[in-house]
Amino acid sequence: MKLHRYIAALLGILATFASGLPAQEASGAKVRARALGVPFDGTPGALNAITDVAGVTVGHTTIISGDGKLVVGQGPVRTGVTAVFPRGKDSNDAGVFAGWWSLNGNGEMTGTTWVEESGFLIGPVMITNTHSVGVVRDAVIQWTVAHRKVGPDDDWWSLPVVAETWDGYLNDINGFHVKPDHVFHAIDSSKGGPVEEGAVGGGTGMVCNGFKGGIGTASRKLAEKDGGFTVGVLVQCNYGSRQNFRVAGIPVGREIKSEDPYAFAPDDITERGSIIVIVATDAPLLPHQLKRLARRVSLGLGRDGSISGNGSGDIFIAFSTANAGAAATDHAVDLKMFPNDRLNPVFAATVEATEESIINAMVAAKTMTGIENHRVSALPHDQLQAVLKKYKRLNQ
Repeated sequence: MKLHRYIAALLGILATFASGLPAQEASGAKVRARALGVPFDGTPGALNAITDVAGVTVGHTTIISGDGKLVVGQGPVRTGVTAVFPRGKDSNDAGVFAGWWSLNGNGEMTGTTWVEESGFLIGPVMITNTHSVGVVRDAVIQWTVAHRKVGPDDDWWSLPVVAETWDGYLNDINGFHVKPDHVFHAIDSSKGGPVEEGAVGGGTGMVCNGFKGGIGTASRKLAEKDGGFTVGVLVQCNYGSRQNFRVAGIPVGREIKSEDPYAFAPDDITERGSIIVIVATDAPLLPHQLKRLARRVSLGLGRDGSISGNGSGDIFIAFSTANAGAAATDHAVDLKMFPNDRLNPVFAATVEATEESIINAMVAAKTMTGIENHRVSALPHDQLQAVLKKYKRLNQ
């Protein structure tokens, strides 16, 4: 396995510098929605990211190469992989309580039947493009067998959770460019701290609400009277239409004039993408409560204008890092459970962090050109601010 680590590290370096297009150059710190004056409800955590939930780590592999005409198997390539670990890749306590929810099922999240049955998420949540789910799933099993085997009875089977959204407007999706080493790099590079957003990892080639989409994150810190817990959200957003797009309740998509990548399509089929949402919390919630939490993602999505159209795969998973050791198999486990009657602030935090994560993804993403010179414009910061100011919704 040492060899694959060297290869994975090299792939990570190459992925950062692969693009020869100015709009796709590796960037440093990116502007976030709050810095532009976008108003949001609630109090964010220190990083305003899913990694505000202690123990959660995130890693990306971004794959960008080529330009111009599509040659299947050669490119252009605009894709990647994102890994989210509830307790970090090195934890021996890999099982966390979890629940999942499908708002609209035109998409895929593997492993969810066992999450539903057992109440546990074991290992990371991975996100990639639609046609790379299989290779990512298999690579996670390979990584798990190599890294977590501590006894003769461990890792006889694995049901990884791997989710997807479609990047075929910009990426050579049928070229199968995501390889196991890309998955290993995303896993091995996962870490706490600030999370890179925009056109990175699994979100590299995504389109959201008629603008460039991708990876976004946000968090909320509850008041001490409400338990003082943290709720963090990470999205891979690739859904929606320009017509329906809203920010802070304002129909921004109807106000900003720029090319719409799906303008050629009739309005009734412009919901061409999907959104995957991961919710993390340190509140001691049990699986049935986490399923309730996952459902609340739908309300945050609605705040940004989604109708969850027929062609959209809107699939959400929530997990709790509390109740350490709950997945033990050799003894009865004592658990803590937060009362149902006190869940409203946790629900609100989930809605608020989902809303902000999507806008953070769009604000961070830069204009990208992909296959056949398909071009997707970034959400223009100055025009966004101007529209919010017009409606007296800009924080200044």
